[in-house]
Amino acid sequence: MAKLSDSLTIGRVIGDVIDPFTPTVKMSVTYNSNKQVYNGHEFFPSAVTLKPRVEVQGGDMRSFFTLVMTDPDVPGPSDPYLREHVHWIVSDIPGTTDSTFGREVVSYEMPRPNIGIHRFVFILFKQRCRQSVAAPAASRDGFNTRQYAQANDLGLPVAAVYFNCQRETAARRR
Repeated sequence: MAKLSDSLTIGRVIGDVIDPFTPTVKMSVTYNSNKQVYNGHEFFPSAVTLKPRVEVQGGDMRSFFTLVMTDPDVPGPSDPYLREHVHWIVSDIPGTTDSTFGREVVSYEMPRPNIGIHRFVFILFKQRCRQSVAAPAASRDGFNTRQYAQANDLGLPVAAVYFNCQRETAARRR
């Protein structure tokens, strides 16, 4: 799984959003039942309007996970002074199932990048036990994945994946 970490480092997910970690479970993120997210692949906003299916493989009946989806490139990648913008948080995801069985802490917000190419990152944390993960501050802007993980005793991630997305022009939608 070292190859996965390499692509997260090249895409600056490790560094900008999370610290180096060793993936210990598999996570697949799929939009519209057939568009799987792979590191660095591009999706247009029209393809990611509805929340994706996130499957966790490698846990057991006693494992619970928290999923965070964030955009570290707000308002634009050249000057991301609002870094990060949280798009979705789901906690208490059983280790042998998907995000639909978890508790939505922050409702899904579709990506709407205005300037440049944004990275949308899914980070999975293994919870120490089933717990009530706190909701972040009222604003979705200014979120910090590292601080959130620390405040909720989540430790390092166990899996992560990201995709790129940019503003969709009318010509692209045709």
